[in-house]
Amino acid sequence: MQTTFSKKTKKNRRQATASLTATKQAKNLVHYASLPSGEVLSELDVTVAGLTKEEVAQRRERFGWNEIDHDKPAPAILQFFRAFLNPFILILIFLTTIMVFTDVIFVAPGEDPDFTGVVTISLMVLVSASLRFWQEYRTARDVEQLKAMVRTTTAVTRVKNGISSTKERPIEELVPGDIIELAAGDMLPADVRFLRAKDLEVNQAMLTGEAIPAEKTAEAASDFNDADIFDAANIGFMGTSVVSGSGTAVVVATAANSYFGGMASQITGQRVETAFDKGIKKITYTLIRFMVVMVPVVFIINGLTKDWTSAFLFGVTTAVGLTPEMLPLIVTANLAKGARYMAKRKVIVKQLNSIQNLGAMDVLCTDKTGTLTEDRIVLQDHLDGDGKPSQRALILGAANAYFQTGLRNLLDKAILEAAAEEDIEAQFMKFTMVDEMPFDFARRRMSVVLTVPDSDNVIITKGAVEEVLSICTHEEVNGEVLPLSAGRLAQIEGVVARQNARGMRVLALGARLAPTPTNGDEYSQADERDLVLVGLLTFLDPPKESAAKAIASLQSHGTSVKVITGDNPLVAATVCKKVGLSADQIVLGSQLDDLTDDELAALARETNVFAKVNPLQKARIVSAMREGGHTVGFLGDGINDAPALRAADVGISVDSAVDIAKESADIILLEKDLTVLEGGVKEGRRTYVNTMKYIKMTASSNFGNMFSVLVASALLPFLPMIPLVVLVQNLAYDLSMLTLPWDRVDKEDIEKPRVWDASGLTKFMLRIGPLSSIFDITTFALMWFVFAANTNDPANVALFQSGWFIESIISQTLIVHMIRTKKVPFIQSNASLSVLLATGLVCVFGLVLPFTGWGQIIGLTPLPLSYFPWLILTLVSYCVLTQLMKRAYLKTTKTWI
Repeated sequence: MQTTFSKKTKKNRRQATASLTATKQAKNLVHYASLPSGEVLSELDVTVAGLTKEEVAQRRERFGWNEIDHDKPAPAILQFFRAFLNPFILILIFLTTIMVFTDVIFVAPGEDPDFTGVVTISLMVLVSASLRFWQEYRTARDVEQLKAMVRTTTAVTRVKNGISSTKERPIEELVPGDIIELAAGDMLPADVRFLRAKDLEVNQAMLTGEAIPAEKTAEAASDFNDADIFDAANIGFMGTSVVSGSGTAVVVATAANSYFGGMASQITGQRVETAFDKGIKKITYTLIRFMVVMVPVVFIINGLTKDWTSAFLFGVTTAVGLTPEMLPLIVTANLAKGARYMAKRKVIVKQLNSIQNLGAMDVLCTDKTGTLTEDRIVLQDHLDGDGKPSQRALILGAANAYFQTGLRNLLDKAILEAAAEEDIEAQFMKFTMVDEMPFDFARRRMSVVLTVPDSDNVIITKGAVEEVLSICTHEEVNGEVLPLSAGRLAQIEGVVARQNARGMRVLALGARLAPTPTNGDEYSQADERDLVLVGLLTFLDPPKESAAKAIASLQSHGTSVKVITGDNPLVAATVCKKVGLSADQIVLGSQLDDLTDDELAALARETNVFAKVNPLQKARIVSAMREGGHTVGFLGDGINDAPALRAADVGISVDSAVDIAKESADIILLEKDLTVLEGGVKEGRRTYVNTMKYIKMTASSNFGNMFSVLVASALLPFLPMIPLVVLVQNLAYDLSMLTLPWDRVDKEDIEKPRVWDASGLTKFMLRIGPLSSIFDITTFALMWFVFAANTNDPANVALFQSGWFIESIISQTLIVHMIRTKKVPFIQSNASLSVLLATGLVCVFGLVLPFTGWGQIIGLTPLPLSYFPWLILTLVSYCVLTQLMKRAYLKTTKTWI
């Protein structure tokens, strides 16, 4: 396994993201770790008796309350107004403002104000923004309710009236210098320096990603620096938790000055611009560019050939026609549908846009612990000195774990679970407890003395391999006790090394007969000698059964999976291989600092596993891949994952995560499992496809209509369509498009990640849009030459405009079925029932409107029956030509929608 990578040192290396190992918080912790306990107390100006009330007040004035700044939801009214900050909504607001002046305020003498256009577009804006606000506000409330509540009090020793006492106090009241007492189950309320530690083990997985608890002592240490601060055995970090044992500690840093606080300050505030944000911005600019060109041309041509007042009004109408005004509403409807779908599948969506990003995601970065693994320690193997399975090692190991009186740690629980699975409890339950030598960090082992039926007492010792081997003189081989020679010892150490290379944590197990001391003394640590090596116990946080299948599924759908963990590379490699990820090359965090962002992006493309990385290195890896053109998701639940969650296009966390991780995430899983993401990824792609259907169909058809308007404006002595009728047509069409979120999606359209592509939209508009203009122009000719609607007489003008209205609205709506799929519509791919009904109703509406009283009020007129055979010929020809153009277009591009 390769764990190195050639590093290139460059003087001009970018420092966009500073390494957390060089922060002030880490350096301060290194300083306190290097001092003896007495000097730490002296420097903090406190004794073990604790601080007085006056001293606490002075320090709170200086350091503030022990509270971490988190991102807080904006007030509801502010969230509502932010919902209007969408580029398409802003365009519609601008157009509405213009129409207020042209249709309502500055109307011709004798004419009544026309509120139709203003009210129509205003309702579109209000409904779209309101839907978006409500969905995001509701999910934000759900997330607030899901936040895990950390322990709110801690045992603090302080001096009152000259008497020192310990009582539970809210963690917000802590100040540097406070003396606290810790026991199993406690959350560390601040960064601390341990003054006393008895069998103390702390779970630091939320910071390091390592499932094995860290052993803590009170001894001064100076054999590390700020780059490996987590190795400081006498330092405890805010937010971590005590697994076993007890201890006394002095608070050295609170709130923003703590390691946790330093993390929080770097991940709050404005998020990065995601792939969705960039995509919608590009599409907006594309449509605006077309609008900037088309609207002035229409205005000038009509102004020169007609009157300038009607030309201006028609120019504004043209702008409305070019704007996909329902886009915000349809996007919101798509996203809201996706959010509801995902909520039923144990996924809460905080940011609606993240659904689109989930569909576009082509790289998923994930931590290891709890995501790929079960986040628990299991006994992997019980072996003899040759590395072969040994049930005797399990029996004696389980006896040691069962009879000890101290708090069992995760390793003991794993041994007993394995014994229960193999149904061997009866073989050690007949033993009787006599004495024990508890675990301590100096010996790094513990022993029990048991009475065995028909035998002398037996000492069973388990602990760190080197510590147990140092007191072994013999080994047990196939039931026979043999001397432990130097050569044999080297062979056993080789077995241990191979297990370590597999990422296993190994404990050794020794035993010997130990008659009752004749002098009446108790057993002691001195009796841990001349042991017989029984075997080895290996432990691992096992991979989830579902992980390999989920990863294979994600990869088959175009999403590569990369592991970024703070755990050691051997453990990471073992887990990755078991879940089907290549771990031939593992890059360590220490290798990243000398790489430029471009070099890191290139390295990330070829690397599946990053190990021993700190939090900001995780974020830098994610950012480098994003800058390299990837849409990146990150799945994590610890403090160490928060910056990467913030830097990703879509941050994914779980409801059991720490608060900062949940606040940094866009999506929260109610079950920490990659499998639940599969449906989410597909739903994101389905959402994208149905949204792009509307954008491409509407933009291309509107572009075709406006191209037809240009021709008509240049050739006709009157407006080709009444501005209000244009709005009615757009509104009817757009209302039918509200059913698109429920449309069927072709299977191949969700096989690969889908990224917003403005260049593809331009190409689509220019290739497909003008097709409708061909038949618009033939309709102009039909109405001009066949039906003689070729004069400025109001009746002839109404006939011409009605003929084009019917052809235009039916062709625009019918062609939806041609464009929604690259397959042959109605034969190879059918729209959903809701789309069929909605488009059918619009076609019927277009046919009958000119024959109704309201249609005639707005300027339309009934058409003769001889018009309709021509209409059928036009529509059939349009569909055939569109299908032929689809085939030609697909030869030049692999993607239709």
